[in-house]
Amino acid sequence: MRNHQTNKGLTVNAVAGSHVVILGLNITDAMRQGLRGFGIKRADKSEGEFYWMSGAKVFESVVPHPAAGGQYSSLFHPFQSFQWADYSAKPAHNYVYTIVAMYGDPRALEQRVSVDVEVTTEPIVGAKHTINFNRGSPATQEYARRFQNKMPKDVGPAAYDWLSRGLIESIIAFIQRATGNGFALRGAFYEFQWPTVLNELRAAKARGVDVSVVFDDIDNATGPHTKNETAIGASKIKSITVPRTKGTLMHNKFLVLTENGVSQAVLFGSTNLTENGLFGHANCTHVTENKDIADKYLAFYEKLRTDPETSSGSPYKTWTIDQTPAPATTFVEGMAPVFSPRANLDAMDWYGELAGSAKDALFMTFAFGMNETFRDVYGKDDAVLRFGLMEKEWNGRNKEAQIAAVRKLQARTNVVVAIGNRITLNNFDQWLKELDRITNPVNVHWIHLKFMLVDPLSDEPVVVTGSANFSEASTKTNDENMLVIKGDTRVADIYLGEYMRLYSHYAFREAVQIFLQKNPDAKPEDMKQGFLIEKEDWTTSYFDPQDRSARMARRLYFAG
Repeated sequence: MRNHQTNKGLTVNAVAGSHVVILGLNITDAMRQGLRGFGIKRADKSEGEFYWMSGAKVFESVVPHPAAGGQYSSLFHPFQSFQWADYSAKPAHNYVYTIVAMYGDPRALEQRVSVDVEVTTEPIVGAKHTINFNRGSPATQEYARRFQNKMPKDVGPAAYDWLSRGLIESIIAFIQRATGNGFALRGAFYEFQWPTVLNELRAAKARGVDVSVVFDDIDNATGPHTKNETAIGASKIKSITVPRTKGTLMHNKFLVLTENGVSQAVLFGSTNLTENGLFGHANCTHVTENKDIADKYLAFYEKLRTDPETSSGSPYKTWTIDQTPAPATTFVEGMAPVFSPRANLDAMDWYGELAGSAKDALFMTFAFGMNETFRDVYGKDDAVLRFGLMEKEWNGRNKEAQIAAVRKLQARTNVVVAIGNRITLNNFDQWLKELDRITNPVNVHWIHLKFMLVDPLSDEPVVVTGSANFSEASTKTNDENMLVIKGDTRVADIYLGEYMRLYSHYAFREAVQIFLQKNPDAKPEDMKQGFLIEKEDWTTSYFDPQDRSARMARRLYFAG
C-alpha cells in the first residue's frame, strides 16, 4: 500500500509491505534552515497503541554519554535522514505515522510542521501471491537484545520461531493444503535436510497424498548429496524421493500442489531446507496461485525426475528455452517463469535488458560478484537510482579488477552498493559461524536471496525472483528457476521493504568493517554510533547533486 501526503512544504511518501513501512521525506529549501530532524510517532490503530519511534543517535549537548545499545525517542532526538523505515510493523495492521519537522534548541525542540500518513500493511496471504521473508542474519542486533545474546540452539524453539518469521511455517502450510487422496505434491530441492519439513512430507504421504521430490544427489566435492541422503534416511522418506545425479548443480527449491490432476499453486524461492537456510541466511518463499504457472513448474519437475544431462549440446538445455523463452513471449497474469540451464545466455541478456530499462530506480542482490552485464547497467550515465547488495565484490579470476570496478560504481552519485562483511558482533553471528564450519565450504554468509526490482514504486514495477543468482553459471550450468512478475504493486512493495531492511544491515556491517580497518586494535563493540549534528546543516549532502553517497538521489526517489 502507498500513501503520499504534503503539508506546508513537508512531503511524506509511505510504502507499506507486510513487515516493513518505508517513509520517504522531503522539504522545501525554505524549511532547511534550522531543521534539527524529524520526529516520528506511530499509532497502531489495530492494537490501540501509539508512541514516538526511537533511534540510537542523540544530541551530545543533551546526552553527552549515551548508553551503549540505548534507544532514544525521536521526540527529543529526531532522525536526521530523509529516508526512514519501520522494521517492526506487523502484517495487515492499520498505522498512522505522524512526521514532525523539529527546530530550535536541542534542549527545547519546537514542533513546526507535521504530516499524518495512514497505511495498512499487506497481509501475508494474498489472492495471487503469498510471500514470506525470514528475519535471518540481518536481525542479529535485535536478536541479541531480545534473547540476551544467547545462541539459538541454547534458547530453543522461541528463537527459531522468531528467526523464521513465518518462513518455515509457510512451507508446512503449503504441504498441509494437500489433505488426502486426489492431491499430489511434486518438487525439487538442492539442500533437502530439515527434519520438520521432511517429516511433514512423510505425514502427507501417510494421509494419501501422492508425493515425489527430486533432490540433489550429484557426487561432487561441495554438493549436499551425503547430508541429503542421511536426512532422507532419518525421516524414512526414500520412497517419495528421486535422486538427481547427472547434473552439475541442482539448485532448485520448489514444490507444486495439484488436486485431481489439476495444478493449483507453486511454492518457490531461495530457501534451502537446512538450519542455515531457514533461520540464518536471509531467504524467502513465494507461493503463486496460478494453474498455468504451476503447470510450467510441474513440467520442469517431470523433466528433472528423468535426471537429464547438462553437458554441452544437451537437449535439456534447449528444452528449458522452448518451455520458458527469454524474453518471454507470453505473460500469464503478468507472470513468466525462466528455467535453467540453457544453451545460451538469453536469460541473462533479458535480465540485463530489464535492469537497463529502469526509468527511476533499480534494486538487485548479488551473491558472487557483479556480472559484466549489470556492471554496464550500474555504470550508465543517467539519474536512475541504483542499489546493489553484494556478498563480496568478486568471483573467480581477476579479483582485483572486479573489486576496482565495484569501487568505481560506488563513487557514482546515483549508485549505492553495500557489501557484506564477515564480522562476529554477537553470539548469533558466532552461531552462524559454527553452522558454516559444519557445512564448509560455505558460499554465502548473509544474504541468500536472489531478486531484482525495476522501478518498484511505479505503477508498472518488475520483480524477478527465484533460486538463480544473476550469473553466467546460474544461466548456462545449474538447474534453476526464476519468475518475472510485471505490474503487481503489492508484490513490489513487499520486496522493496525487505530489500531496504537488508540494505540497512549491510550498510551497518560495512561501516563496522571500515571502522576496524582504520582502528586495527579495536573490536566491533568499540565503534560508537556517533551523535546527531548540532552545529552544521545536516541536510547539505541530501541537496548536493555531487554527493557520492547518493543521498540526493535517494531523497528524491523515496519521497516520490
